Parts: sequence; structure tokens; C-alpha cells
Amino acid sequence: MPFILNKTDSIANLYLADMRDVIAQCDRARFRRSQEKLGAILAYEISKTLKYEAKEVQTPLGICNINVPVQQPVLATILRAGLPFHQGFMEFFEQSESAFVTACRKTKKNGSFTIQVDHISTPNLDGKVLIMIDTMLATGQSVVNVCKELLAQYNIAELHVAAVIASTEGITHVRANLPKAKIWVCAVDEEMTSKSYIVPGLGDAGDLAFGEKV
Repeated sequence: MPFILNKTDSIANLYLADMRDVIAQCDRARFRRSQEKLGAILAYEISKTLKYEAKEVQTPLGICNINVPVQQPVLATILRAGLPFHQGFMEFFEQSESAFVTACRKTKKNGSFTIQVDHISTPNLDGKVLIMIDTMLATGQSVVNVCKELLAQYNIAELHVAAVIASTEGITHVRANLPKAKIWVCAVDEEMTSKSYIVPGLGDAGDLAFGEKV
């Protein structure tokens, strides 16, 4: 089952409410900051699942043992909407390498669409933990297409998929096509529009964070 952050009451709900609020969305910087904070909170939750090893630390008065992560995960995001969310993950995984993906919808005359992955810039992922970060998990096609391409090229040790808001359809699609992936979301919404926007969702995350496309 996916981890759903707002199943438990916490301060995270304040940032989620800010991102959804049509009035608060008028402040673009506030929208990005709320996304960053949710990214940091999910990063903390995911960090609990990583492998740890003991490290000796010299204090002014002696030596103590502290469990630290064996390795930092690689953080991947799909441009452009995922950038603030990705930044939040980097607040916790400060030494992580990052992968960046450009992908877009190719709409057909009948209104249906496919996801075209244009470019992937990534470090070596062999033996690494990969966190695929995308603000909105709507149909799940983008995340699945990108992850399948990376899994075909690299021996990824562990795959995590993180989103602010997911649709039930998107989660179902990811679980069907990436059965070993662990899913982490802040909230799940039941509906989508005919154009695959999540309802109630929050709108177009990329436009709200960086301005409307032309």
C-alpha cells in the first residue's frame, strides 16, 4: 500500500492546504515554498526505510556511535513542475546526486495523449536507491515511462515514487507497471477530468510555480 501523508494529522496538512487554496496560489513564491516543505517531510519519511550503518563520532568529551545512511539516494524529477518538490528533498538528502527528465504530453486529434520522454540526464544508477519525484501523479504515465526506461538501462537497487497529490488511477497504474516501487504521496484524490487533471487537485503545478505556458 502507498504511504499517504495526510492520513495522519500533522503540520504537513497546512502546506498541502496552502498549495490547494485558490487564493494562496496567487503568491507564486508561497506555492513553491509549500511544495519544498512537503518534499522535505516526505524525504524524512523515506529516510526511515534506508539502510544504515554505525559511525564513530568524536565529540569534545569522547566518542559516540551514530547510525547514518549507507548511501544517499539519487533524486530524479520530471521538469518543470517537480523542481520545487525536488528542492525539498535536497534539504534532507544534501549530498544526493540528481537526475533530470524532460517529458511532455503529445495530444492526438481525438483528445487522447501519449507521454513522450525527450531527454534524461542521470548519474550512474547501478546499485543505487532512486526516488522519482513528480508533483502530480495523475495518469501515472510519465512516471512509469521514465522509470521503465531507467530500469532497462540500470540495475537500480530500490525504487521510490513520490508525489504531492495522486489520483487513484495513477497509483493503480504505477502499481501495475512498477510492482516493486514504493509509493509516497501527501494526498490521494479520487477523480480526474477528461483532460486528466486531478479533482479537486490544485490545478497546473508548473504554471502555478513558474508562470503560465504559451
